[in-house]
Amino acid sequence: MATTLETPTRPQAPAQGAPAGADLRHDLRAAVRVVRVALPAFNEGESLPRLLDSLHASLSAAGLAHEIVVVDDGSSDDTAEIASRASFSMPVRLVQHEHNQGLAAALRTGLVDAVRHAAPGDVVITMDSDNTHPAGLIPRMLSLVDEGHDVVIASRFRPGSRVIGVPLDRVLLSVAARWVFKAVLPIPGVRDYTCGFRAYRVGPLAAAIDLYGDRFVSEAGFSCMVDVLLKLRGLRLDGRPLVMGEAPMVLRYDQKGGASKMRVLRTVRQTLSLVVRRRLRGA
Repeated sequence: MATTLETPTRPQAPAQGAPAGADLRHDLRAAVRVVRVALPAFNEGESLPRLLDSLHASLSAAGLAHEIVVVDDGSSDDTAEIASRASFSMPVRLVQHEHNQGLAAALRTGLVDAVRHAAPGDVVITMDSDNTHPAGLIPRMLSLVDEGHDVVIASRFRPGSRVIGVPLDRVLLSVAARWVFKAVLPIPGVRDYTCGFRAYRVGPLAAAIDLYGDRFVSEAGFSCMVDVLLKLRGLRLDGRPLVMGEAPMVLRYDQKGGASKMRVLRTVRQTLSLVVRRRLRGA
């Protein structure tokens, strides 16, 4: 069960010439895009303060209205307390799982919550809570959304990208996954299938959640990120496939707080199983 701790809505400043009257709030909600950042978090008390500060500073400097939703997945440290304190100084909202349910459940809760609170023009961002993903990349990802992309992935495999401090087994896993998916289940414009730092237009995301329901994020562990991408791969909006693209990312694993929660061999097994099942179903 997920519990949401609501913080007061932060009103947006009215645009010059905006209509006055009882419908002002509705008109502003429709006109102002809000960037909704969903952060699945499990025992991220060491990294979360720096990430929240960086997100709020980067999005504010870019003039972007935003809300940060921290999904505390039954943490045993001070993750929930940090998010709750941050809500007094920035637009942070805390959603809690009473017990640890795993990354897939936390990601699903974050995406569903973001869509539930979103207006049609909003963009949903997902990223890791360990401070390895650069918040400063979000404006560039949003520019690609504005250029016509439905999904934008922060990629480790584009010119200009770098990975710093990533263990060799993690590097080999992501490279192998790239080539397997490009060969078996290719998506035009996508090279990085496993990175969870993504920007989604609300419309396609809401359509996928409506179509799949609780099965939208159904894979266990870190393979859930591939699961989401493959389900969006098969989605059609107004008869067309989604347009996906990538922005080069500098992955700063050296800034990570705490040990990695990924189990590489388990992730390999889960990912290969997902590939085989989707291939057999013709997905």
